Amino acid sequence: MTETVGFVGLGIMGGGMARNLLRAGFMVHVWNRTHARMLPLLEAGAKGASTCADLAGKVTIVVVCVSDTPDVEEVLFGAQGIAEGACPDTLIIDTSTISPQATVEFARRLRRRQLAMLDAPISGGSEGAANGTLSIMVGGAAGDYDRALPVLEAIGSRITHVGPAGAGQLVKLVNQILVVGTMQAVSEALVFAQQGGLDLEKTLAAVEHGAAGSWMLIHRGSQAIQRNFRPGFTIDLQQKDLRLVLEAADELGVPLPVTGQIFQLYRTLQARGLGDEGNHALIKALENLAGIQVGT
Repeated sequence: MTETVGFVGLGIMGGGMARNLLRAGFMVHVWNRTHARMLPLLEAGAKGASTCADLAGKVTIVVVCVSDTPDVEEVLFGAQGIAEGACPDTLIIDTSTISPQATVEFARRLRRRQLAMLDAPISGGSEGAANGTLSIMVGGAAGDYDRALPVLEAIGSRITHVGPAGAGQLVKLVNQILVVGTMQAVSEALVFAQQGGLDLEKTLAAVEHGAAGSWMLIHRGSQAIQRNFRPGFTIDLQQKDLRLVLEAADELGVPLPVTGQIFQLYRTLQARGLGDEGNHALIKALENLAGIQVGT
């Protein structure tokens, strides 16, 4: 295996992804702003780096998984950033969810430095990151996609090249519209079932594999019933993504009335200090409106 991989950002998603790259046999160098998050990867066989520039100088492919557009810009172009240390022809794979417009500009800036970039946002929650079953939507040049595919196959099970730079981010925003819309429907259905006196576990078992079935219903619906709001993806991060959706929709002139309403419902949860809970805690906003609580 000729490619060596650097990984920047070892949070809920990144830690599992980096571990799967090690399992696939890649030599992996890691960097994280909070050093303690590097330690489990170092114990598993990864090599540490002192800065993003230090990491980039030791590898041929860098995977980035951080929170927001400014964070990506900082690790790419900031002091001791990836662009400062990377050798020509290094490929950067950004798995973060950020602005599509900024992505196009970042790719242009990197090309001027003889560096290539793919935007490859991910979906599948912390479970998918840990199990290597993420869905990955990739924007960028076809040749760069072909080069990246062995790395992407180590962290995901469904990988789709969707178009040029920025297209991956736009598809991820499509994904997020569907995620929150589905969770809204799941929340309404469970509140309805609770008030109707139904056995919620049996109700889910009856519907989850029919026409109404979905990943969010199966995985997050059951967690909502159990009052388990451990985050696979936090409300705060979901809100960041929805801001990107609504900004892009405004530029495109597309009305998204339901998505806008869900953004406001999540805002009520943030106002209650629940931003660190999983995005399926959306049900709490519906429970508040109904004056009832789902599950045990």
